[in-house]
Amino acid sequence: MTRPGIRQSLLHYARILISILICATGSILQSAYSKDPEPYHTSILSGEGWVMELLTGHPERIRCELGMHAHAFEVLVSELHNFGYTDSKFVSLEEQVAIFLYTSIMGLTTRHVGERFQRSSDTISW
Repeated sequence: MTRPGIRQSLLHYARILISILICATGSILQSAYSKDPEPYHTSILSGEGWVMELLTGHPERIRCELGMHAHAFEVLVSELHNFGYTDSKFVSLEEQVAIFLYTSIMGLTTRHVGERFQRSSDTISW
């Protein structure tokens, strides 16, 4: 091959290589900044559902998980209602109390408590 022929081949392969790199970079960026994030909390049992399960389940289960019997939990929530505490926009007062008690009893990180209650770490720490 002549010198101009070799040069043409090298330019052709360089263009192909650059095209592949651009496409791969675009694909990586698109997947990294996808507009549809994958949900993290996907358990079928929400925090509210878990609290209701504790309240209606075996009496010792709620004591094991939250450190008090169901009737004491209900009295505590009732007293908090009497003091003016209410449900937040997305979390019931019962679930808020359960989050506090569960965190106090178990000593877990907000991330672990968030996984149990299917809530973000921000919601748990609030």
